[in-house]
Amino acid sequence: MLITRLAKIVMVLILAVFCLLVAFDNLTDYATNYLFVQHVLSMDTTFPGNSLMYRSIINPIAWQVAYALIIAAEAATGVLLLAGAVRLWQAREASGTDFNRAKDYAVAGSALAFLVWFFGFMVVAGEWFAMWESQTWNGQEAAFRFVLVILAVLIFLNQTDPDVAGTVAARRPMPKRRRRTDKK
Repeated sequence: MLITRLAKIVMVLILAVFCLLVAFDNLTDYATNYLFVQHVLSMDTTFPGNSLMYRSIINPIAWQVAYALIIAAEAATGVLLLAGAVRLWQAREASGTDFNRAKDYAVAGSALAFLVWFFGFMVVAGEWFAMWESQTWNGQEAAFRFVLVILAVLIFLNQTDPDVAGTVAARRPMPKRRRRTDKK
């Protein structure tokens, strides 16, 4: 159904807007989220006597590099998702096969978003740098919400789309089926 294709396009577009907005916010309000990165990497708000402190990074240059990588990954995610939404829009009335092929950028953007918010925030920040121990600088709940939305869109997006009635592909005449003429 065309409405299903349009829903997929809108969902991918909204993910793109979200990722681009996060990257934009991190650039325009650099200091606020830089503090977040600084505290998470330095592990200065984790439990006292934490035996994982050997993992902490207290080098401001490393904080800036990490933050720049986060912003770049968020922006790249948004660009991939935006390109994916555009390609899906262009293929909205194409055959099911062509529409399914047009999902590449959207799938790549969703996969990168999963890497940013699950691997980056849940695995690296949450577990490696013990962000879960911080009462103040803990972004795991927010990251988890993002991950769930990303995965839901990715699952929905990856459902195979057949030809849609009323589209260009559906208006093409079906090839005539030949009758068998050999009798036994």
